[in-house]
Amino acid sequence: MWDTSKDYRLLVAEKSVELFLKTVEHAKFKGKWNKKGAIQLAKEMIPELQAMRYSYIEPKELIETPQMKALKEKALGIIEALGGEEWHHKFISLADKGEREKVEEAVAKVRFFLNTILNLDKRLRLGRINDPVIAVDIKVGEVMSVAKHPNANRLLVTNVNLGERAVTVVTNDLSVKEGNRVAVALLPPANFRGIVSEGMFLGAGEGVLKDVKGEIGGLPKGIPLEAFNETRNLVEALLKG
Repeated sequence: MWDTSKDYRLLVAEKSVELFLKTVEHAKFKGKWNKKGAIQLAKEMIPELQAMRYSYIEPKELIETPQMKALKEKALGIIEALGGEEWHHKFISLADKGEREKVEEAVAKVRFFLNTILNLDKRLRLGRINDPVIAVDIKVGEVMSVAKHPNANRLLVTNVNLGERAVTVVTNDLSVKEGNRVAVALLPPANFRGIVSEGMFLGAGEGVLKDVKGEIGGLPKGIPLEAFNETRNLVEALLKG
């Protein structure tokens, strides 16, 4: 019997709902969108996740439960409530100059929540794994552009292609270059002196791993175990609040 009450994937999914509710309640999103509907759908996710957490069934069996289906349907409903597939571009484009940074951070947090819920079944499909790193997506990406951070000399701002989407990642490894194949952990967004980072590069020893094997957007292959340590620590810190 698998102890679903301690499954990191379900725990972080619950935490992502909390993050969404807190974010969207205070987000200064302009334009037409259904705030009340988005909040209601997210609140309805909580009992679904709790039912999964106390089901004590195998991770792969959780994928086929009515609760998993309901979570996906509610996540898609939230996207519609936000304004459709291009909701994030709309909110950023409509933001006032003085509010743009806060709106970008709020958008990134909502994207983290939606990604966490919509890809929950893929992480559960990996089976019995009692490790915090399993709670977030870790994907192979290709660095598409690199720029100096406008407010920090020791940081770079990168745009990374993950296949289905692109993300911004801020890194302190100044040797990262365009074309590097990296492993990205999609963590709760962090604001680094005005730039929102949607994930973290995996690295070990001499910095970021820059020749990661695997398909773009897929699971990385042959990653050194120590490269997961920081992701593991950040997931644990997220769950501790």
